Amino acid sequence: MLRGIDPLLGPDLLAMLRAMGHGDEIVIADANFPASSNARRLIRMEGVAGPRLVKAIASVFPLDDFVANAAFRMEDSAAPGDVPEVCRDYARILKAAGYERSIAPIERHAFYARAREAYGIVATGEPRFWGNLILKKGVLPPDQQAAAP
Repeated sequence: MLRGIDPLLGPDLLAMLRAMGHGDEIVIADANFPASSNARRLIRMEGVAGPRLVKAIASVFPLDDFVANAAFRMEDSAAPGDVPEVCRDYARILKAAGYERSIAPIERHAFYARAREAYGIVATGEPRFWGNLILKKGVLPPDQQAAAP
């Protein structure tokens, strides 16, 4: 255990988040997402709901503020204009973490293509359809970086 670090952020996930650079993307995938066949790097967290994991990640992960959107969701193919409940949950969590922009929709096949280019995928146990999210990593200004002792 580490002080101030959400216990969901185990060593593999922390290493992935830390290794990512500015502009790299991570996918938080629902239980139906073909994570194994699309991931460059894969972490499996099947017992964890998507929103719970997003809350843990958002506690340590800066989102890119040099772009119009740093969060993207898979669009519902049958109802492209609708925002699924799980994505509304993601939006509330990201807003609480300081992300004031929208979560941009991406058509399903375009989302898969973008996921294949992502730095990594975290496969969750999120059971709700369309519970897939991409987060683009930002930077920490020098005054927010932890100083070495």
